[in-house]
Amino acid sequence: MKYLVLLCDGMADTPSPMLGNKTPMELARKENMDALAETATVGLVRTVPEGMKPGSDVANLSVMGYDPARYYTGRSPLEAASMGIKLSADQYAIRCNLVTLSEDEPFTEKKMVDYCAGDISSEEAAELIRFLDRQLPEGFRLYPGVSYRHCLVWDNPQQDLGELTPPHDIPGRKIGEYLPGEKAAALREWMEKSSALLADHPVNRTRVAAGKHPANAVWFWGQGRQATLPSFTEMTGLRGAVISAVDLIKGIGTLAGMEVVDVPGATGYIDTNFSGKAEAAIRAFQEGNDLVYLHVEAPDECGHRGEAENKVRAIERIDEKILGPVEKALCEMGEYRILVLPDHPTPLLVQTHTGDPVPFLLYDSRNEGPGASSFTEKAAAETGLFIPKGDRLMKMLCDLEG
Repeated sequence: MKYLVLLCDGMADTPSPMLGNKTPMELARKENMDALAETATVGLVRTVPEGMKPGSDVANLSVMGYDPARYYTGRSPLEAASMGIKLSADQYAIRCNLVTLSEDEPFTEKKMVDYCAGDISSEEAAELIRFLDRQLPEGFRLYPGVSYRHCLVWDNPQQDLGELTPPHDIPGRKIGEYLPGEKAAALREWMEKSSALLADHPVNRTRVAAGKHPANAVWFWGQGRQATLPSFTEMTGLRGAVISAVDLIKGIGTLAGMEVVDVPGATGYIDTNFSGKAEAAIRAFQEGNDLVYLHVEAPDECGHRGEAENKVRAIERIDEKILGPVEKALCEMGEYRILVLPDHPTPLLVQTHTGDPVPFLLYDSRNEGPGASSFTEKAAAETGLFIPKGDRLMKMLCDLEG
């Protein structure tokens, strides 16, 4: 038996006037998902426990079978694990976004123009992060990651840094009221200092000349202490692999002892190497993995940017270029199960995550489930099936319940 988890990040949505009051899932041509839904178990699942923030960190831990209420310590420690960063007990890992702020003065009056600095390349970003790292005082260290996503490690035994706001939650807003508070005053100071240091950096001069958003500040959020997870193999009895462009997902896989597969050209956006991800998944199965957790970030990024047509297109490409070829290969290998779902909604109308339950389909090549007419938010709700805890899905997929 082979198991595929196809995690379409942020795919779920609400009806949008931009799409004729349909959701991207309703409008997208996704023949493979809809065909599976006809004979699959389809319903809604709550991937984000009540009272927890609807981040991809919490939701993906849940889908991967780990109860976030028990194992979640913060987002950045998961990303740090992917980057090979070893945290001590008195260190914080903190997500560092390269962002584009408006030119308003003073600093608190600036607006969040772009949480990802125009999807800056990893090469440009690394140059900026290394430049800033050389300016930091003792006790701070910046590590370059992928595109706009990076990691700050802070030697700090203090137990609480207060509320740190994700930059993708405040598009177009003045940043003043969302800056770190007194418990993290050092972070606030360095966010402001970065704005001065990066304003005239050669990388940004080149980007502005090319009509691109400059990476003219850093934004800190997603803090947490070192994290540990039980072995995925010991938990499920299965050998697993993770495929993603995102350090967060790779980090969960690393901590869970799963194989982490890198795919050339995987960007986390709609220009990602969809076919390369499918080929990597097929190869992972052929090389002996029982389960592949294949994560695609593109729908989430499109939701954050309010790009309605691109979100539809991302879903269509996942269906055509990933699900179709991988299912065909699985069929040739023998019996298989496929779980398809988003981790959380990222509605176009709000451009950030919500904690609402998400649709899922669980297909078994051996059996016919009750099925649904298609794979959409509405069709999933109409089945009446609701799973209140997301970590139960992995048990369902792997036949571990009872």
